[in-house]
Amino acid sequence: MSTILIISVIALYFLVLVGIAHFTSRGAANNKSFFLGERKSPWFIVAFGMIGASLSGVTFLSVPGWVGNEANQFSYMQAVFGYFIGYIIVSMVLVPLYYKMNLTSIYGYLEQRFGFWSYKTGATFFLLSRVLGASVRLLLVANVLQAILFDAWGIPYVVTVIISVLLIWVYTNKGGIKTIIWTDTLQTAFMLGSVFLTIYMLSDLMNLSESGGMVETINKSNYSQIFFFDDINGSNHFIKHFLGGIFITVGMTGLDQDMMQKNLSCKNSKEAQKNMLSMAAVLVVVNLVFLSLGALLYLYASQSGIGTDVKPDMLFAEIALHENTGTLIGVLFLLGVIAAAYSSADSALTSLTTSFSVDFLNVEKKQEQTAERIRKRVHIFMSGVIVLVVLMLKYVTDESAIGLLMKLAGFTYGPLIGLFFFGIITKRKLIDNLVPVVSLIATLLMFFFWYYSTGAPGVEKNSLGIFGAYQFGFEIIIYNAILSFVLLLVISKKPQLNE
Repeated sequence: MSTILIISVIALYFLVLVGIAHFTSRGAANNKSFFLGERKSPWFIVAFGMIGASLSGVTFLSVPGWVGNEANQFSYMQAVFGYFIGYIIVSMVLVPLYYKMNLTSIYGYLEQRFGFWSYKTGATFFLLSRVLGASVRLLLVANVLQAILFDAWGIPYVVTVIISVLLIWVYTNKGGIKTIIWTDTLQTAFMLGSVFLTIYMLSDLMNLSESGGMVETINKSNYSQIFFFDDINGSNHFIKHFLGGIFITVGMTGLDQDMMQKNLSCKNSKEAQKNMLSMAAVLVVVNLVFLSLGALLYLYASQSGIGTDVKPDMLFAEIALHENTGTLIGVLFLLGVIAAAYSSADSALTSLTTSFSVDFLNVEKKQEQTAERIRKRVHIFMSGVIVLVVLMLKYVTDESAIGLLMKLAGFTYGPLIGLFFFGIITKRKLIDNLVPVVSLIATLLMFFFWYYSTGAPGVEKNSLGIFGAYQFGFEIIIYNAILSFVLLLVISKKPQLNE
């Protein structure tokens, strides 16, 4: 693809986003609109837009790349089935709770249930989780933009990252969640359209209609195994992925201000539940499509010789932008990857601004003009934080984005799950000022267990870890949540009769 075409596609795309931001932020562009969209968002629009935010650039680039490892193949679907159960739990348990309490920040529940320090602990773990998650997603896309465009111009990587975050800031600064609801809808449409059309065109290039069809070809390939039951010590065993998927959804969606902020912009809890359940059903199908794309990419790479020596996360980009693949696939890829990246990064920046403003700076208790001025400054500050973390991750990790994202989620969302569900399941009180200490201890212990387990950095290759041959997978979040719950039980006490 020519440089002029790449720039034109990117520029046109962002002009459309800025146009949407202009129209959605007209009128009441205040904090109420920024944080919750005045609770007027149609549930079906929220549901469709949340598909893109849930998938992100990690799904778009890293999930297809995941398929190429013989130990992985379609094993990610095991976690996806767990995600579906997790969405049901979130919609039936957490959504009604948040609406009943009329929350702007969902971590306000912890303050009402346990006290000040529990509240701040929950909000802090969210900020850490979302900053890391958003940075991983943006890192992946910045790598692609750097490789296909900015390296040729001699533009440093740091400038690429700054430009990416600046573009997000421009169209989210005024409208916030009210804008995000509609930009996410557009970006989801671009992303899904890009993937479906790319699959169609790749199958046409490979003449699959003459060899039994695309589905049969993928099914007969070495990439299509979904269920893994043979080795319980392996990181891809069904139980680990399925149960881990349930907990990951509860943590990364139900206890995440980013995802729940969109749900809370619906008119009522019933509409928010319809949004959640309909999105969950669609996500099962969409993730299967992404994995099928991955199988096609590897089959095409083997057939054409294109992309055989690149990292898994870069395979889609290498094939889509190659001159022999065709310009249209390249354009579709660009639209899809930008949409996937920014549909998650823009909402992350908005939710980080909301959480920090509400949970730490108490803007809801300040005069409107002062509160709005604080929110705008926080928006700029969070943009800078994301830039710094992306640059840090660039030079400290070389891991697949999907694996890194799930691992970080296990360490950071585990204590949130333990804390929230301790409040929901039990009636016990906590020694509030010990909650931050207990949550930190749980996370550090889990990190220690993982670091010295088989296959982790603290153990030599082909050596056994402290748990023998056992390897941690997506289930890190389960152990962390249980450990947090048990430690919270230690610092708890029965409520008084008059409470």
